[in-house]
Amino acid sequence: MPSAFLAVLGAYAFVLPVMAADYVKDIKPLLKERCISCHGTVKQKGDLRLDAGALIQKEVHHDLLERIASTDEDERMPPEGKRLSAEQIVLLRQWIADGAPFPKDEVIPKKPSEHWSFQPVQSPPLPASAFAHPIDAFVFGKREAAPHANPLALLRRVHLDLTGLPPTIQEQERFAKSGDLNAVIDDLLTRPEYGERWARHWLDVVRYADSNGYERDAEKPFVWRYRDYVIESLNQDKPFNRFVLEQLAGDELPDRSLASVIATGFLRLGHWDDEPADPAADRYDQLDDIVSTTGQAFLGLTIGCARCHDHKFEPLATRDYYSLVAVFNPLKRPAKGRTELTVPVDGAEVYAWSEPSAKAPETHVLVRGSPTRFGDLVEPAVPAILVKQQPQFPSGEKTTQRRLGLAQWIASEQNPLTARVIVNRVWQQHFGQGFVTTANDFGLMGAVPSQPELLDWLSHWFMHDAGWSLKKLHRLILTSRAWQMSKSSDSLMRYRRLEVEVIRDSMLAVSGQLNPKRFGPAMKPGIPKAALEANTDKEKVWQPSEEREASRRSIYAFIKRGLVIPMLETLDLADTVSSCPQRQVTTVAPQALSLFNGEFVNQQAQHFAKRLKREAGNDPEKQITLAWKLALCRNPSPDELAKMRTFLQDQPLEQACRVILNLNEFVYPG
Repeated sequence: MPSAFLAVLGAYAFVLPVMAADYVKDIKPLLKERCISCHGTVKQKGDLRLDAGALIQKEVHHDLLERIASTDEDERMPPEGKRLSAEQIVLLRQWIADGAPFPKDEVIPKKPSEHWSFQPVQSPPLPASAFAHPIDAFVFGKREAAPHANPLALLRRVHLDLTGLPPTIQEQERFAKSGDLNAVIDDLLTRPEYGERWARHWLDVVRYADSNGYERDAEKPFVWRYRDYVIESLNQDKPFNRFVLEQLAGDELPDRSLASVIATGFLRLGHWDDEPADPAADRYDQLDDIVSTTGQAFLGLTIGCARCHDHKFEPLATRDYYSLVAVFNPLKRPAKGRTELTVPVDGAEVYAWSEPSAKAPETHVLVRGSPTRFGDLVEPAVPAILVKQQPQFPSGEKTTQRRLGLAQWIASEQNPLTARVIVNRVWQQHFGQGFVTTANDFGLMGAVPSQPELLDWLSHWFMHDAGWSLKKLHRLILTSRAWQMSKSSDSLMRYRRLEVEVIRDSMLAVSGQLNPKRFGPAMKPGIPKAALEANTDKEKVWQPSEEREASRRSIYAFIKRGLVIPMLETLDLADTVSSCPQRQVTTVAPQALSLFNGEFVNQQAQHFAKRLKREAGNDPEKQITLAWKLALCRNPSPDELAKMRTFLQDQPLEQACRVILNLNEFVYPG
């Protein structure tokens, strides 16, 4: 044994007392934190695995101790970060001296290829259950379900879920007579409001905004056509596999159309620096945005982490990453200097990239992500962990057709991820939480699914029985007892605040001011004076639309990356820089101020009061009852009615309306 090594260990042994080393408490956490990124299931440098005690063979004990205690920077382990502390080295030394014991029942982690989400989607048999509905059979088995929610609460829930708007008085009265929730579901799925509601969920995932960000934050020309494409695709119930094909390669499809080319705006939605300090690095930043978003949105994989080195925690190599870069490298951003240009298609703007040639440029691995350090040449490919054999990438006459090859594989039944990822996203929006709580990460570091059999059954059903129809998936979920239960401690349903767009749109609906105008350029709501004063460049602030135009649904609001409308930002609008898998739900003081003192809310309270006077006359009891039905889809209780009558003796009706719009029940539906 080298004398330097003995000296180091001797120094530690002299200074520190000999301690008993507990494998579960001391050793395994240490190995997990400092060693398994290079010596675990994903990578095994030197053919060494340290992620389970049974894998640490006696013949490596000496070498392991020597390397962690080495004073030679080229030899010591771990090679990056701080050295192990004296206490940690002594613990490892003592554990090995004690015979390196570990629990005999310790689970040895599976190989990456055995990870659940990388396996083919199967259709497990339905469990034995008293419930005929397949979802309920999986959720409850032989257990009893919680009781149904109150019928009117269910009516409001399904309206807000599918359209983002509360039911009207007429819809409430019609349902009170029929009691047929299934008929309501079928009706709502045919309404144009459905696409406006669910498009917003997809726009979160694809990092949609109306401007580029960075210092100039210029408006993206005609980007709203992509937003309208998403709304129309959902309303048409376009099969999700076709939806995928169009966004990745709509210009390369044999039956390409104006709509399918508009769909490729997905690739150009990211933020863009129109005057980069390093154009070469910026080019790869743009490609990284596309690759990363494609990986997260469709595959639920954090492939972007492999840009500079092999992914430390996932079976995704740098070569996998640059093979995807090779798919998108032929794209060119239409621009003239600092000004973005559009692509003319069939006489229309399309806001999309162009692919000017069928000859693809060479793509190399960039060593450590540096655009000046070229490594191996790579060809288009999908992550190796997901396939036994690489899919065919076609060649074309006008474009390379590389994106079409990738899109066809992503949208195929052979890909184990796409159906699981979108089914999980839909479940998340209906229940507040997905089977996999990390909706953009189905990899080794992602969350384990809470109900893997149900997720697989739904994914298989979605592809094979529903024909990739999102509307059929909605219908199946919403007709289940699991979704229709009352919100109790044992319910799958979670009390959760409505998204800010639904809060705003609901206020417009109950006040009678909602403008149903659809599609077209974004409307520009007013910005409070305080926010204007805080903006460093007031010339970049838009002129607000007149009130009628600004009263359109929030999905049509102008989203400027550098100046988000304060009400939307305060109430947790999605991040627009990268893919947002799930909205944050924070609770901070400015939210209460925005909802109670904000200019928009007070404006709607005034309109609400005028509507109540117009439709209910001057009788306070009739006004209060109508207000409750419009806002909460129920009659006020005797106690609520009495308190509001007392309130109205001292306060104007506008203030009562402001209170109603701030009720927890208004923003946290039952």
